[in-house]
Amino acid sequence: MRGQNSPIRHDYNNTASLPPRQQPSYAKFVWFAAGLGLPLLTVMLAMLLRNQTVDHDSPVAAAEPAMIEPSAQALTSLDTAVVAESVANPIVAPESPPPVPAYDQIKLTVKSGDTLDQLFRRSQLSVADLMTIATIEEAKEPLRVLRPGDELIIAHEEGRLMSLTRHIGIHQTLSVVRDDSGQFVAEMLKRPVEYRQSKKHAVITDSLFVSAANADMSDKVIMNIAGIFAWDIDFVYDIRVGDEFYVIYEELWQDGKKVDDGEILAAEFINQGRSYKALRYVKPEGRSDYYDDTGRSVRKAFVRAPVDFKRISSQFNPNRRHPVLNTIRAHRGVDYAAPIGTPIMAAGDGKIIVRERQRGFGNVVMLQHGGNIVTVYAHMNNFRRGQRVGSRVKQGQVIGFVGKTGLVTGAHLHYEYRVNGVHRNPRTVSLPQADPIAEEFRDDFNKVTAPMLAELEQFKRLTLASASASTETGTL
Repeated sequence: MRGQNSPIRHDYNNTASLPPRQQPSYAKFVWFAAGLGLPLLTVMLAMLLRNQTVDHDSPVAAAEPAMIEPSAQALTSLDTAVVAESVANPIVAPESPPPVPAYDQIKLTVKSGDTLDQLFRRSQLSVADLMTIATIEEAKEPLRVLRPGDELIIAHEEGRLMSLTRHIGIHQTLSVVRDDSGQFVAEMLKRPVEYRQSKKHAVITDSLFVSAANADMSDKVIMNIAGIFAWDIDFVYDIRVGDEFYVIYEELWQDGKKVDDGEILAAEFINQGRSYKALRYVKPEGRSDYYDDTGRSVRKAFVRAPVDFKRISSQFNPNRRHPVLNTIRAHRGVDYAAPIGTPIMAAGDGKIIVRERQRGFGNVVMLQHGGNIVTVYAHMNNFRRGQRVGSRVKQGQVIGFVGKTGLVTGAHLHYEYRVNGVHRNPRTVSLPQADPIAEEFRDDFNKVTAPMLAELEQFKRLTLASASASTETGTL
């Protein structure tokens, strides 16, 4: 009765309530499956044991795994091992460098009258950062003096300075960088320079400067040539059409571009049929000078003209009429016309014996040299500061500046050359030689200059051969 009133409904028959002869015969199938599966299980166990005892180093073992399908349990074990190894030895991707911030970059070019403060304010850059950098020892001096044309490369973030770069000449660069802590770090970096040789030949058709410029030489090279041979050749009055010269000099290259001309290494100037050679030699102490192929210095103890003049306004003339006094009065020197303020140099090593103002000479300096030689420099605008009677000066050292003091009609330097009290023509007097190469350096001099002399001679031969071939071709 209780079972009949139960709310639970079943969708299957309760076989437990059937009489024994009506129960399903499941037991027969169980015993049949057990009888059939036992032999199969035995075979599988035997195969498994056989696989475990095979030598995996044998050729057969190397071939069999590809022919046997692993069981599900084996695959599961393999996957587990791979995961475990991956966790123990994770594969780490190569770390990429941190991204470089892209800051705004500007170039500041210094113009006449500019200051760094003005440049920064004009470009809306932080003046406070500039003041901080100016206190750094390494940056203080390089930023103190600026000249028109100087450039500074600035990287900034909305005016906040991140870096500053300024090239100091061609050999050094000032680098200022803000580090991760926000502090500025300054250092001087070396700029690599490549030295190349250049060889040029020119024939005088006009002036030295015009002819050399036509041969693609810079003003710097031309001035160096004139300076080297100035003791033997007056480039205003002595050169002739048809004179020629050969020169080997250095070119300075940086980042694939030519940035400057360097020193002249070897040169030959043929003036009115006479050859003058000059070879550069650097002494062991580091001082360089020019000598001919025999070791004699190309320098003389005196220069012909101790000022960069525009023209000779009056020659050495014992019978000249004085332009102010209008009387025949010997002109015992040479007048070199030049603008007021042009530097006047000592013609040779010597000692100041007169430094005063005189009626006719105006401001005048007299130098005593060896060999009882005295040189006179008159009509100066003013004297060089820091010198006095008794001071010793070197050849080329500035002793005063061109003016028009005394009895003159225009600005010029009156220059005299006296030997034992006798006036000589400064433009034609035989000048004493400077000291030749010292015997202690003779062997080194020959070793260093011989290759350069040979290269100069080869360049001459090739130039002459080329000119000869061009002439023959032109006549055919």
